[in-house]
Amino acid sequence: MSPAECTVAVIVVAAGSGVRLGQQRPKAFVELVGLTLLERAVSTLALLSEPVQVVVAAPSGHEQFARDIADRALGSSANAVSAVTGGVTRHESVLAALAALEPGVTTVLVHDAARCLTPVEVVERVIADVRESGQGVVPGLPVTDTIKVISGSLNSGGTVTSTVDRSSLLAVQTPQGFPRRDLESAYQAARTADYTDDAGVFTGAGFIVRTCAGDERSFKITTPADLARAQGLLLGVDGARVRVGMATDTHAFAENTGLRLAGLDWPDERALAGHSDGDAVAHAIVDALLVAAGLGDIGGMVGVDDPQYAGASGEVFVREAVRRLAEAGFTPVNVTAQIVGNRPRFAGRRDKAERVLSSWVGAPVTLSATTTDGLGLTGEGRGISVVATALVELFAPTSN
Repeated sequence: MSPAECTVAVIVVAAGSGVRLGQQRPKAFVELVGLTLLERAVSTLALLSEPVQVVVAAPSGHEQFARDIADRALGSSANAVSAVTGGVTRHESVLAALAALEPGVTTVLVHDAARCLTPVEVVERVIADVRESGQGVVPGLPVTDTIKVISGSLNSGGTVTSTVDRSSLLAVQTPQGFPRRDLESAYQAARTADYTDDAGVFTGAGFIVRTCAGDERSFKITTPADLARAQGLLLGVDGARVRVGMATDTHAFAENTGLRLAGLDWPDERALAGHSDGDAVAHAIVDALLVAAGLGDIGGMVGVDDPQYAGASGEVFVREAVRRLAEAGFTPVNVTAQIVGNRPRFAGRRDKAERVLSSWVGAPVTLSATTTDGLGLTGEGRGISVVATALVELFAPTSN
């Protein structure tokens, strides 16, 4: 089926910064058990019973990267893929994506990349309900918490004034589906960009929105706790026993050559300055593991200038961190790390580095590398920065 023959389009909103997630990259590009949130969200669309047009609203400057991810996620399925520049607000992102729809599209779904575990059956349900009703459709779940209305400060000193009847409340999810003509009309008529979802824009223009059953797995990944919950679901472990830690490490280049990075030797590259071997990848992994288990950081573990660790390999620190985790009742589940810098060229040795680091951690380690377009210490070629995330599981009562 050609792109023009697709009657359904899915707009994937992926332009968010992810500040609350605590990552130094756009949220859609944060990894969840080896795949980005965007890739997981789009890969579900490859399971649909019909081809659809996929339009990703990506962060400015990341459009091609987002399209490459979406192409990879869809695999051999006959879907049309494009990426547009998302805006500062959700409203701006959806407007940009609507302008990229193919002529034959009659049904439009808007989906959050951050709801990347949404099952395909929810997507199919929304499509079918839009077609049958000719109206907007949103999936959701009943609200189970007691909801109070208060006056005054939310965090302290507030006064409860009433209790909301939750029997008529719905916790709304995505994808939200609409007839294309009506959704475009609603966005053109919108006088404000303050709507928090597309159903708000739709009903604000006088159109009707129906509801259908959502799914517990369609929760939105916004905070580190949400990311840990998603990792626990994918790995088949109890989310209450899973913890996530994130850390960074930055080293400037020294004058001499003989770089040690990601457990590998790079004899022709400039070394990183440091009391030990300067392996920023190993050090970031150590901190991420310790933070996940609530055990402090590498400085508290071995000291930053202890003579016995002068020139020490990153392996020493990683294995010591894993040992301390075991004492506290934790085991590593997986680790991801992203190297930020212009050199060394990493792609050709990624597999070997992953094998080495995985052997030290005792769990899968996934690596990636990027640059900062000439910005900052790393972009100017003065050093390397690494961002690491570790998932650990509590397997026994802690020693304290």
